Parts: sequence; C-alpha cells; structure tokens
Amino acid sequence: MVATGVSLSSWVARTPAVRDALDVTTGAMGLVLFGLSIGSMAGVLVSGALVRRHGARPVIAVGAALLVVGLGAVAASAAGGLTAGVFGGLALFGVGMGLAEVAFNIEGAAVERALGRPVLPVLHGCYSLGTVVGALLGMALTAVDFPVGWHLAGAAACTAAAATWSVRATLPGTGKAQPGDEAAGGEGWRAQVRVWRDGRLVLIGAIVLAMAFAEGSAGDWLPLLMVDGHGTTATEGSLTFLLFAIAMTVGRFTGSPLLERFGRAVVVRASALVAAAGVALVVFSSSAVVAGAAVVLWGLGASLGFPVTISAAGEGARPADVDGTAAAGEPAPAAPDAAARVSAVATAGYVAFLVGPPLLGFLGDHVGLRGAMIVVLVFVLVASLLTRALEAPKRTVASAGDRTPDPAVEPEGRAKAVRGEG
Repeated sequence: MVATGVSLSSWVARTPAVRDALDVTTGAMGLVLFGLSIGSMAGVLVSGALVRRHGARPVIAVGAALLVVGLGAVAASAAGGLTAGVFGGLALFGVGMGLAEVAFNIEGAAVERALGRPVLPVLHGCYSLGTVVGALLGMALTAVDFPVGWHLAGAAACTAAAATWSVRATLPGTGKAQPGDEAAGGEGWRAQVRVWRDGRLVLIGAIVLAMAFAEGSAGDWLPLLMVDGHGTTATEGSLTFLLFAIAMTVGRFTGSPLLERFGRAVVVRASALVAAAGVALVVFSSSAVVAGAAVVLWGLGASLGFPVTISAAGEGARPADVDGTAAAGEPAPAAPDAAARVSAVATAGYVAFLVGPPLLGFLGDHVGLRGAMIVVLVFVLVASLLTRALEAPKRTVASAGDRTPDPAVEPEGRAKAVRGEG
C-alpha cells in the first residue's frame, strides 16, 4: 500500500512535467488523464468477482504487475514524447491499481478478523503515508529539474520490489468462493448484487460513499479550491493538500486505539462531524489562513471512514449470551459471504472516490468550488447519522454451532499463523 501511494502521488506530482514533455494543451492533457480514470473504474468493478473466483492473492499479483508495467510505459512514453503511450500506460496503471486496491481490502479484512483487532486503518494509513512520501519526493525532484522519465521509472522499480514481497506474504485462498457459496447466491456479480439486499449493508455503503467522496474531493480539488476560492498562490495550494495528506496519515495510524476503546459507531460519528467542521470552515470562512488550517480537520475526520466501513462490512452477527447481551470479549465472526460484502462496499467507496469529485467540477462552474463543496458537507453530515450500522448485529443465543467460520482464515492453523502463534 505504501508503494501504491508513492507511485500514484509521484505521477500526480510530475503531471506538469509530463504535459511539457508531450507539448500538449491543458485540454489535451485532460484527455490523457482520462486513461487513468477509465482504467481505475474497470479494475475496481471487476476486482471483486475475480477475487471471489480466484482469491485475493493472484488478483493482487496481476494488479501489481499491471501497475508496474503501466507506470513504466508512462515513464518511457513521457521521455519519448508519445501522447498515446502515456494514455495507454495510465490505463494499465489504473486497471492494476483498481484490481489491487479492492483485493487488498478483502485480504486486510480477513486478517483483521483473524487477529481480532483493527488493522485496516493502519493498512490505509500506509497508502496515505505513501502519498505524502511520493508528493515530497516529486516536489524535490521537480525543484532540481530531474528527468520525469527516470523518476517514474524508478518509482515503477520500487513498486515492483515491494509488490514481490507483498504477494509472497499474502495468504492463499483469501476471499475465494467456497463450494457451499454457490447455493447461497453464486459467484461474481450475482454474489455482489445479492448482498445489497441487507439493509445494514446499504447503510454501511452510504457511509463509505460519503466519506470516500469527502476524501476524493480534497484530493482532486483542494489546491484549486484554495487558489480560486481563497486567493492563495499555487505553491500554497499544493502545500495545503500536503497538509491534508499528512492529517489523513496521522488519523489512520492513530485510529486503531480509539476504535478499540470507543467502538466503530462512536469514532466514525465523531470523525464525520470533525470532517464536516473542516469542510464548513473551508467553505464559509473568509480567511485563507483559517481555511488552510481547517483542512487538518477535514483530513483527520475523513481518514477512518473508508477502512472502518470495510471492516464492518465483512462481519456477521456477534455471539450473545442468553440474556441478549454481547458475549464479553467475543469478536464478531465473518459473515458467510464476507468477501462479497467487503468487495461490494469497497467498490462503492472507490466509485464514489473516483466519480464523485469530477462531478463537483460541473457544479463548480455555476456556483464556484467553495459552493460546490457544500454537497460534500451535506454528505458527511448524513453519514454521521447512520453510524449505528457499523456495529455488528447480535444473535440472541451464543453457541459454538452458531458461529460461521471464515473461509479466508480456516483452518484454525491459518488464523494462528496470522497471529504469529504456534
């Protein structure tokens, strides 16, 4: 995840240099960037079905390979001034990123259930950390006029090395449909559509949609929002986004203890309200300094929405004592269709992350970017009202026979291996 963040932010940081190397207009560069959007959406939409058929490990491997090949193609094409090559490379990069991201979330949710403690915030924190590192590196290499082709080629090589280690460490069989699953609803698209019949999952999907929308909107528009909406310089706008990325990273790395102490519903409700406060200050404050400081609240508040909803999506009913209270110390087991549920929610989150923010641009043409961000504010406030859905439901009677084994971490020896026991 760190390598994915580094590779993506390395590309983002060097887009001006790539535009200059291709000698194209801003409008033509927008068409080139469309390759990344097309590829990312394609990868996200098919990843869940592929994981259910083959397991997360091969999907991560293929996604990582496409990501590396795509970034390498972008590097070579930018050095050679080949516009079509950059478009094709970005499309491959996007497909690889989409495949790997959803599969990583399915894998992370399974490991989290095996360990019995939150780990997805740290997993997503690694991605955020990678974006910070990549952005800083990109700014430094831009300052010394380092060739963009060699920069991106180096990022591709580092990503390849990290992916090799990561795939080897991934458990085989995670997320793969089991023989009995066909009777419960089939594989692929049918399984992912079927899980949305669960009202609780619909609410979880609404939360991830809102929180991913808030995260993606900052990523796409925050520098321009500060420049056009608050009159800052371009450099100050970029530094504001870096501040947001750092806040996201800090929020994700420090979130697990809060989740263990207060529970998902309380933490995500508070996070959504903090994010809403940050967005409101950016939108309504007349001070660029106040708005710039408020992006810290925006980043901290948005940081936990995506990983926590992914974690909640894969849970089944929590074992309970005869009186209906939750069994003390008992983690909720996996839902019978955990991989399909995680895949469905992750897909909803990535679609919101990729598709929602560009739509704000059309609204911004009429009301300005500050006015368009009111939509983000409303979404986040609505999410804060839905957070009770993040707590696992309880069964009325606890019994060993009621518990549903998680195929991703069975047999028991595999769960022990994840925990480092034995």
